[in-house]
Amino acid sequence: MNNMSFLIWFAIYACAMITLGWYVSRHQKNGDDFLLGGRSMPLILTLGSTVGTMVGTGSSVGAVGFGYTNGWAGMLYGLGGAIGILLVAWLFAPVRKMRFMTMSEEISYYTGGSKIIKNVVAILIFIASIGWLGAHILGGGLYLAWASGIDINTAKIIIAAAFIVYVGIGGYSAVVWIDTVQSLILFIGFILMAVLAVHHVGGWSHIQQAVDPAAQSLFAVDKLGILPAFSLAMVIGVGVLATPSYRQRIYSAKSVATVRKSFVITGLLYLGFSFLPAIIGMAAYTMNPGLDNSGFAFLFATQVLPPMLAMLVLIAGMSANMSSGSSDAIAAVSIVLRDLYTLITGHMPAPEKAIRMSRIFLVLVIGLALLFALTSNDIISYITKMISMIMSGMFICSILGRFWTRFNWQGALAALLGGAGTSMILLANESWMSFWGNPCVPSVLASLVLSVVVTLVTPASKMSREEALEMITRERENQPEAVPVPLGKRATGGAR
Repeated sequence: MNNMSFLIWFAIYACAMITLGWYVSRHQKNGDDFLLGGRSMPLILTLGSTVGTMVGTGSSVGAVGFGYTNGWAGMLYGLGGAIGILLVAWLFAPVRKMRFMTMSEEISYYTGGSKIIKNVVAILIFIASIGWLGAHILGGGLYLAWASGIDINTAKIIIAAAFIVYVGIGGYSAVVWIDTVQSLILFIGFILMAVLAVHHVGGWSHIQQAVDPAAQSLFAVDKLGILPAFSLAMVIGVGVLATPSYRQRIYSAKSVATVRKSFVITGLLYLGFSFLPAIIGMAAYTMNPGLDNSGFAFLFATQVLPPMLAMLVLIAGMSANMSSGSSDAIAAVSIVLRDLYTLITGHMPAPEKAIRMSRIFLVLVIGLALLFALTSNDIISYITKMISMIMSGMFICSILGRFWTRFNWQGALAALLGGAGTSMILLANESWMSFWGNPCVPSVLASLVLSVVVTLVTPASKMSREEALEMITRERENQPEAVPVPLGKRATGGAR
């Protein structure tokens, strides 16, 4: 397979996906249609888009690269993600009933309708969404640079431009349909890749001889250590539990049952899928143990395939990248339109302007994500640092808020600051990082302790959750606040 052949076939594939996106979204009328698909996504589309988001850049470039250097540790990404999405199904599917539009609305609801927390969380989630999208631009850039031979930074710019076209035309309805198609392509591609890569190196026995025995232990704990292995699985699970793009699936689904069924099926599929990146990574190591960048392990392994199969596998990898990135792009735009725009102007944009403004904000979001992506070429490191810094506190806010009605805005702020501060301290200390593997476990524990203590020593929220939900809904729908009518006037018929 030559570079030009890949570019031609991928261009054809991309045009087909863009056409599909335009077709399924051509009747959109307002911001809810563009950003949430009209809140009516059926089971098959919720399932397909969730699988497409889960099996993304980290699962392909990142997890295969990790399997290349650490053997069965490549499964940890899938294990953590599967546990995370199953917990989301169990714990947060009922949130669908409340018709939230963004995760900042949800956290604000948990803290008595706190505007402070809504605005802080909106900013943090926006940064997190930019970070996730940056990881997908990075992964797509690695693919494109390898397949086409162009400079990696140029490849990242091309991928960012592709996201603008890809998501901007159709919005959320296009994303879920295209993710569903891409899920089928990437599963076929990864299975073929794993089987044929093992066959090419002469069977599993040859992989066992080539790979470090410590990396062949269960989840490679003999090589990584138990605590770093646990930390990696945990940081991925925490990311799923606190990442806005998965909440987007809840808010847009047709019903609670639709969310729960699709997430449970996704978790089981993802758990089975987790073996494949590790196998491909170890097979690539057996072929060539001297790659300069482990992120190229998956791409290197495609060389063993016949040209047409290699093309399918590469397109499957790009599908994983594009499906995950499109979801994070939509989540980021939702936050800008619903939260940040409201923070600055004091009201939601007019419905007739929402789609046009969403597309403008999309360009801004992807441009910022590109700046993040240009600073790194290591996907797993990029993701784990970003999750620990931003998502640990968000995870604690979600869990405590969902099940502890005493939780207040002061406790939420302590959770967010405690998680981020602990992560920064660990990242600055190499010996602590070596011990823990990544900052996730300490940052989550610190966030939990601080939030509980601060909540208990500060006053409870004055507004009930029912009142908070009513206030959030009025604000989203640009409705004026209801003015109580004096009891005497009600009895006499008011102003007659």
